[in-house]
Amino acid sequence: MQKTILSIDCGTQSTRAIIFSVKGEVLDKEQVFYEPYFSLQPGWAEQNAETYWQSLCKASLAIKSRNRRLFENIAGVGVTTLRDSMVNVDKQGNALRPLMTWLDQRKANSFYKPRFPLNLALKAVGMDQTLQKMQREGKCNWIWQNQPEIWEHTYKFMQVSGFLNYKLTGEFADSIASQIGHIPFDYKKLKWGNPKKLMAFSSKIYPVEKEKLPELVEPGKEIGKISKIASEQTGLKMGIPVIACGSDKGCETLGTGVIDSSMASLSFGTTATVQTTVNKYMEPIPFMPSYPAVIPGKFNPEYEIFRGYWMITWFKNEFAYKEIEEAAKKGVSPEEVLNGLLTQSPPGSMGLVTQPYWSPGLSEPLAKGAMIGFGAVHKKAHVYRAVLEGLSFGLLEGLQKIEKRGKLKFEKLAVSGGASQSDEICRISADVFNLPIVRGKTHESSGLGAAIITAFGTGIYNSIDEAVQKMVEYKFTFEPNRKSTELYKKLYVGVYKKMYKALEPLYKEIQEITGYPEN
Repeated sequence: MQKTILSIDCGTQSTRAIIFSVKGEVLDKEQVFYEPYFSLQPGWAEQNAETYWQSLCKASLAIKSRNRRLFENIAGVGVTTLRDSMVNVDKQGNALRPLMTWLDQRKANSFYKPRFPLNLALKAVGMDQTLQKMQREGKCNWIWQNQPEIWEHTYKFMQVSGFLNYKLTGEFADSIASQIGHIPFDYKKLKWGNPKKLMAFSSKIYPVEKEKLPELVEPGKEIGKISKIASEQTGLKMGIPVIACGSDKGCETLGTGVIDSSMASLSFGTTATVQTTVNKYMEPIPFMPSYPAVIPGKFNPEYEIFRGYWMITWFKNEFAYKEIEEAAKKGVSPEEVLNGLLTQSPPGSMGLVTQPYWSPGLSEPLAKGAMIGFGAVHKKAHVYRAVLEGLSFGLLEGLQKIEKRGKLKFEKLAVSGGASQSDEICRISADVFNLPIVRGKTHESSGLGAAIITAFGTGIYNSIDEAVQKMVEYKFTFEPNRKSTELYKKLYVGVYKKMYKALEPLYKEIQEITGYPEN
């Protein structure tokens, strides 16, 4: 029987174990859901690391119980997980405290202030506040400031991917391409940072002792093999190699076939992103790094909207009770019914324009969401379309920043993420971007990316390019509509691009009056 690949895709709300063929086909899948976090205080968002491990074991055993032959032909295992969610463990790999997920909003105290003349240079480019904000968001900083006994007993401080790799192999190691978050990582040199270097900001604002950091492994290399203990708990054979993969977004980009800068990857997930793959390090926004790509030695410049397609959930919960009831009666998802709203409103939403900063970005720390252009004509359908158009405008702005900074020109886009399953949302995006959008045969793009790098790492394919060619297949193409594209261009240039500058003084005033968002 032909070899198979097991991808473990661990996200905020669920873990998926997916068996892929060497042609990129999903042969079997098991998804285990859990609450995204628990909160002991307002703004906290914690999760037990063992929840992720137990869900992995449960999903793995479920596949084995129904498809033993497929399971026994696994040639390699690859792990991809949520980003910026760190685990404190002792020498035995036991979690010392619940991890703070990327959704956690608690703030550490500022402690690093650049000296003259660096402080003036940062202030001149408007990055002094961002630098302070970044260090205050460092979960490592909050722990050593507020729970020094936990920090003292921490043997390793690592991503969820590193924790799962340890549970599978017994090795405190993780992929270079998983190191994304508030950590002392040198994104340009693809290694842990050196605090002695003047411009090594990550090492200065996240001062984690080097001995507390895991070993870094190049994507495609072996981290270790399935241990006896892991075999007993997951049902996997002892000795199966575990290959270093990367973060969920990085694997998603690879899984959509974006291996160079002729294409960009759009991720329509909780956090909406546009990302591409380049050979040289660049900063899509000044002082904001490109992330390590799953392809060794390459980089993924990225622009993100923190509360991206989460806004569909927000809209559904706040305004779509009728659609939720209708979906329940029909036995379909509420999102499927919401798609019908998009056919009830024209492109441009009759002049309703949304700025989708429901959570402020790093380059717009005081930004808030805004919707302008209301009139008596506007109904629920117009509001829903305007939200989705606003997200596309926001991602287009990010794409143009990447193109300008990198002197790039994208020829087409690949789309993935939950919202990408909507044809209507893909059509809106194609029209806003004025570029063809391709969608793969599977929406499990992160898992597929992990499978691709694992297939390469286990020697099934001689190169990542060959693995992508064999395993990525596009099933749908959405071409831009000329009439809609012209309208969106006018709205984007004439209205959307001017909104933040026009509203920024009001955002500052709101922040000063209410204290939100926190400065």
